[in-house]
Amino acid sequence: MKTSHLLLAAVYALAAISPTSAKTTAPPAATATAAAGVRIDPTYWWVGMKNPRLQLLVHAPGIGSKRLVAIGPASPKAAPYAGARIESVQPVENPNYLIVNLIIASDAKPGTMQLFFNTDPEGGKIKAKTITYTYELRARNTDPQRTQGLTQADFIYMLMPDRFANGDPKNDVVKGTRAPRVARDTMYARHGGDLKGIANHFDYFKQLGATAIWPTPLVENDMPKASYHGYAVTDCYKIDPRYGTNAEYQQFVKDAHAQGLKVVQDIVLNHWGSYHHLFLDQPAADWFHAFPTFTRSNYNAYALNDPYGSKRDYQLFNNGWFDTTMPDVNQSNPLVATYLIQNFLWWVESTGLDGYRIDTYPYSDPQFLMQWGKAIQEEYPRLAMFGEAWEGTEAEQAFFAQNIFPPVNGFKSNLPGVLDFQVCFSILDALKTENGDLSKLYHALQGDWLYVDATRNVPFLDNHDMSRFYSVVGEDFGKFKTGIAWLLTLRGTPQLYYGTEVLMKNFSNPDGKVREDFPGGFAGDKVNYFASRPGQAGEAFDYVSKLANYRKTHPVLSSGRLMQFIPQDGVYTYFRYSDTECVMVIANNTKEEKKVDGSRFAERTDGFSSGVEVTSGAVISDLKTLTVPAHTAWVVELRK
Repeated sequence: MKTSHLLLAAVYALAAISPTSAKTTAPPAATATAAAGVRIDPTYWWVGMKNPRLQLLVHAPGIGSKRLVAIGPASPKAAPYAGARIESVQPVENPNYLIVNLIIASDAKPGTMQLFFNTDPEGGKIKAKTITYTYELRARNTDPQRTQGLTQADFIYMLMPDRFANGDPKNDVVKGTRAPRVARDTMYARHGGDLKGIANHFDYFKQLGATAIWPTPLVENDMPKASYHGYAVTDCYKIDPRYGTNAEYQQFVKDAHAQGLKVVQDIVLNHWGSYHHLFLDQPAADWFHAFPTFTRSNYNAYALNDPYGSKRDYQLFNNGWFDTTMPDVNQSNPLVATYLIQNFLWWVESTGLDGYRIDTYPYSDPQFLMQWGKAIQEEYPRLAMFGEAWEGTEAEQAFFAQNIFPPVNGFKSNLPGVLDFQVCFSILDALKTENGDLSKLYHALQGDWLYVDATRNVPFLDNHDMSRFYSVVGEDFGKFKTGIAWLLTLRGTPQLYYGTEVLMKNFSNPDGKVREDFPGGFAGDKVNYFASRPGQAGEAFDYVSKLANYRKTHPVLSSGRLMQFIPQDGVYTYFRYSDTECVMVIANNTKEEKKVDGSRFAERTDGFSSGVEVTSGAVISDLKTLTVPAHTAWVVELRK
C-alpha cells in the first residue's frame, strides 16, 4: 500500500471546519464511550504559542473511519471550546490513525476540552457511537529563569545516564520492557543509572566547575538490545522508565536550575528505533525512507554540497538508514516534519531545559532542518542549540552552522553552533605523538572566519563514540593537562566527557569500552571517585576544577577576545584579553624544555611586567624570556 504525498499534504488544505459548522453538525445526542486505547500526540499543548496551529496525531483502532465532529467543554451539543477550532481532519493510509489540525486562538484560555470523534453525521443523526477524549490546553510557564540557554561562560559535563550513577534501585527492573533487567557485567546491557543518580551528584558537578549537564538521550529506548545509549527512540513523548518518569525529569531540570546548573537535552531528529510505536504500526508507508532492499546511509555528508555530486549519493546519505535497527524518518513528509517540530517544542515548554544537542545533524533532510531550526528559535530564542557535525574539514563543519556561505542546493543552516570536531581532532593530533603538529589547531581556529559566530561552537576532547582522551595521549599526564588547558581557555562553550576528570581510559574498540560505569556510582563499587580521588586521579580532578572555577570568576576566559600566534618550534601561544584583563596560554608540545622570546608577543604583553600561572600559583617574573618545560601548558594571568 502506498499513499501519495499529495493525499498526505491534503491535511494542510483549507477544507476547514469552522466553529459554526462544527456546532451545527454536532449531533443532538451522543452515546460517549471511554477513550480507552486512544493516544494523541502531542499529549497536551499550551495556549499562547506563537504558532496557533496544532497538529494532533490520533491513534485508536479504526479511528480513521471517524471525524472530529466537535470540540466542547462538556458535550457535542454544547458551544465549542472558546478559542479552539477545527481547521481540517484527514485520515491517512493506516485506518488506525487520524490527523486533526486545530487552530488555537491567541485569546484561548487554559483548560480541558473534550474531543468528540464520530462518523460523519447525516441529517443530524449519528451512525455510530462517539469516542470522547479529554485534551488539556495548559498555561505557558512565565518563569524568566527557565530556558536560560548557554554562553561561553558555561562548562558542559556530558554523561551517559545508565553508566553514571544508580540513585533509584526501584527502576532497575521495569516489567514489560524489552530489556527489563540490569546486568552490569554485560557491556550492552542496562547497568542501572538513572535521573536520581545524576541529581545525587549535583555537588560533584559544581565542585568540578561545571555549569551545565548534558545526558545522552533520556527518552524511551525500549529496544531488546543496547537500549542503554538512548539513540534509538521508541516513544518521543516519554522518559525511559528505567531513568524515571516525565514528572521526575521536570523536577530534575527544576532542581538543577535551583543548584545553578543548566540542562542540555540530547535529541535525535534523523532516525528512531525499530521498536518505535510509530514504526511498528506506521501511519503511512512514507513516514520512513525505504529502499527495495535494506540500505544504509553512505555516511558521506560531502554529497550534500558537492558541486559535481550525484543525486544517488545525495539520496543515500540523507535517506539511507543509520543502522539496521534505526529506521530513517522521512522529514520531507509534512506530517512527519510537524510531528517532530511539535515534539521538541513540547519538551522545552514542559521542562524549561536550556539547550538541545542534535545527534547526527547532517543526516536529516536539509529543508526540514531549516524549518525545524526556525520554528524552535522563534518560540525559544534563548534556547542553546548545537549539532553533531562529525566532518573532516573546517569548511564542511561550518556548512552545518550559521555561516558566511550562500545557500547550497537550497540549504542555508540556521543552527547557531556545532560540536567542534575540528578543534578536537587538532588537539588530539597535536598531543598523541611526540612533537605533534600544532599547525592544525592554529588552522582550526583560523577557520572561524567561516562562521557567523564561532564562539557558539562546543569544543571537546572526547565523547561516547571516541577513544578516551587520556588513552589517546598515551596516558601522559603533562599532555593531559595541556589538552585540558586548551579546552578551558579557547573560545566556545567547552564540554567534558564524564570520567575524563579522573583519568578514565580505554579505546573505542568496541565503543562499550569508553562507556564504562563511573567508579562510585553503583552499589558495591570498590572505588568511589565521588567521595575521594587518591593519586593522579585526584591531581587530574584538581587541575580541571581549579582551571574551570578560575574560568568562572574571570570572564576574560569566556567573553574576552582571542589572539593567537603562529606556532613556532613546537610552542603554541595565544591570549584571551579584554580592556582590563589579559591571560596568556603558552604550551610547549615537545619533549624538551623551550626558551621562548616573549618580545614576539609585545602587542599583547606591553603594559604587563609579570604573571601568575593560575593552576600552580607560580610567579612568572620575566615576560621577555620564557622557559617552558617539556609537554607543559601555562595559563598565565598577566600582572602590571
